[in-house]
Amino acid sequence: MTKALNRRALLRFSRLAKRGLETTNYQPGPPMVSVVSGLAPYNGPWETEQIAHLLRRTMFGARNSDINYFREMSPSAAVDALLADEPLPAPPVNDYGHEMPDPYVPNGVSWVDSPYVHDLEEWRNYSLKCWWIGNMLEQAPTLREKMAMFWFNHIPIEFWEVYNARYSYHYLNRMYENVYGNFKTLMKALTLEPAMLIYLNGTSNNAGAPDENFARELQELYCIGKGPGSGFTEQDVQAAARVLTGWKTDYLNPDAFFDPGSHDAEDKQFSVFYNNAIIQGKQGQSGAEELDELLDLLFDNEETAKYICRKIYTYFVYQTLDEEIETNIIEPLAQLLRDNSYEIKPVLETLLKSEHFFDPWFRGSMLKSPLEQVVGLCREMHVDFPDGSDYQELFDLRMNLLSYLPNMLQDPGDPPEVAGWAAWYQSPIFYKWWITVATLPKRAEHTDMLLFTGYASGNFLAGIDVVAFTETLDNAADPNALVEEVLAIFYAIEVADEVKQQFKSNLLSGQLSDYYWTSAWTDYQDNPANMAFYNVVQSRLQSFYQAIFQLEEYQLL
Repeated sequence: MTKALNRRALLRFSRLAKRGLETTNYQPGPPMVSVVSGLAPYNGPWETEQIAHLLRRTMFGARNSDINYFREMSPSAAVDALLADEPLPAPPVNDYGHEMPDPYVPNGVSWVDSPYVHDLEEWRNYSLKCWWIGNMLEQAPTLREKMAMFWFNHIPIEFWEVYNARYSYHYLNRMYENVYGNFKTLMKALTLEPAMLIYLNGTSNNAGAPDENFARELQELYCIGKGPGSGFTEQDVQAAARVLTGWKTDYLNPDAFFDPGSHDAEDKQFSVFYNNAIIQGKQGQSGAEELDELLDLLFDNEETAKYICRKIYTYFVYQTLDEEIETNIIEPLAQLLRDNSYEIKPVLETLLKSEHFFDPWFRGSMLKSPLEQVVGLCREMHVDFPDGSDYQELFDLRMNLLSYLPNMLQDPGDPPEVAGWAAWYQSPIFYKWWITVATLPKRAEHTDMLLFTGYASGNFLAGIDVVAFTETLDNAADPNALVEEVLAIFYAIEVADEVKQQFKSNLLSGQLSDYYWTSAWTDYQDNPANMAFYNVVQSRLQSFYQAIFQLEEYQLL
């Protein structure tokens, strides 16, 4: 039954495309001319559908408690709250000791500044992935976690390629430190992170034998891009590689260092795209200064601001760019970014507060990533995990969660390409990469598992308590109100009345009268210790939520 449902779901994505969602690549979506909104501040309705849209795009899952929290604010104040600074997350600890004893770091103590130990790096990598998942699950109502993932996808490494968990942690923590900050500052910091120097061969980049790997990606993927105005050349890649010679790291040193003896001290000539600039070669430790000159060259080029604004736009709003969007959205945002010396927060504020962002056209216009689906479901349904003191139980539970993600094509910390995950950068397919005949059933299997069993550890089971969740809703005794409230939380678009009736039939066990649900719920509420009453409402609610999560509209963001 589940497999048949998922085959039907794949077919129905083409019908959703006709509603402006473009969830298939085989038929063109409707023209973008219907989107006439711009960057003026949004002053429209502020109800569940608008709040949930904002939170789905800026957090991993829109919890009903979060929706209610932001309901008391204006749209502008809500965005300000989402962009609020917060303390950095505490570093990961040795939570893997029951699986692999660590003689260098006691259980429950952080390993992030401990020496490299080859035999332990596998488990420290898992610990880092679990820590990152924990940050997403326990996120405050802010944009931090979604923005950290944006940066990691934009300038990624692969944990298993680096194979030094300490370096990978410090790389990711740089993104946390600068999550809404200065793009240029972040770019320099990540360039010199040991994880990046290992990942893209920077530490092997020497005078006389320059390695062009990072120099190419610095321009093609991180700063300039391959947009219509991009014109950097192979000469520019070669010149940039020579600028970057001399930066080193090794597994014994916690920081990058500059080795003058490995640096190319000759002049570096760039192409007409960079106004025929020359970075003069420098001797000794002064050679390190050439990196700043290279970054100045990249960030003085107008394409850098346009490129990063396009990436922000396609991550948060929509993944099709036409001339109207370029002219009315991207170019003004790029100018704002340049005017603010590449500070990212003003761009995020302007975009997320805009009429354009809240245009109904964009609700449900993208497909959830696996993280948005898996972590979002846990958060939306208030799945309880043990507190941080039970670090070994937490490790096992988060490892259980992590095990579902690679089969859905997203392994946190290990994107498949140096450009990140294709669904977040590869035009014109974009988010359609997430859904295949193999991955869609995996999503359904995961939601069924959470509904009927849960993640297991030695002494804990973390699953969906459908009864407890339903008790958090406003009018659970009325099946019509219950259906409407649940759909407003979980669905980005409206569904037909007949679909709502099908959902309601799960609550009524196929009966026709609303009384069959109202009576069952009231009996349980009046006698919560009566297991017979509890079992009746639990089984109906499990069937109800299963139907909601398996319908393809739940995959829309």
